[in-house]
Amino acid sequence: MDTLKHYLPLCWFTLNPLELIRSVSFFKNNLIFYFIVEFFLQANMTDDPIESFYEVSFETLLTLLFIWVMLGLNRSLYGFIQVTAAVVFCSNLVSFFIIPVLVWLTISENTISYYLVGILLVWDYALTTYIFKRVLVLNIPASAVVSLIYAGFTYFGAYTLGQLVQ
Repeated sequence: MDTLKHYLPLCWFTLNPLELIRSVSFFKNNLIFYFIVEFFLQANMTDDPIESFYEVSFETLLTLLFIWVMLGLNRSLYGFIQVTAAVVFCSNLVSFFIIPVLVWLTISENTISYYLVGILLVWDYALTTYIFKRVLVLNIPASAVVSLIYAGFTYFGAYTLGQLVQ
């Protein structure tokens, strides 16, 4: 619980991910939670749970690969656990808020629910941009581009690999 308290201010853009506590158990638990939440979200978008499993598996692996390569090129692999835990934790927190909104959207299709999903997705993108900005010591436009590449690589890459497997 203490580790959670250390990571939470990151979601309000106040910490440097490299200065966070290095906790392998927190990293593993976060990754498992990330997989479960993403599987739940993906399974609600598709009818095939096997396809969802493949896509979420690829998404998780591509997330780890992207961060590993990014940190390797930056010569800061020492922060892999903290940075990956930060990205996954922020995604988990946003997903925690997105799930009830998606349920609301599915049931009512209210316009406000679409706006809320959009706002939460922008927050998730902004958090990833902030993390990459602090870790890679980039300006905001450059870190926004890296975040866009990250999103494309992980989400579209996972979708493409998932389609190739089936």
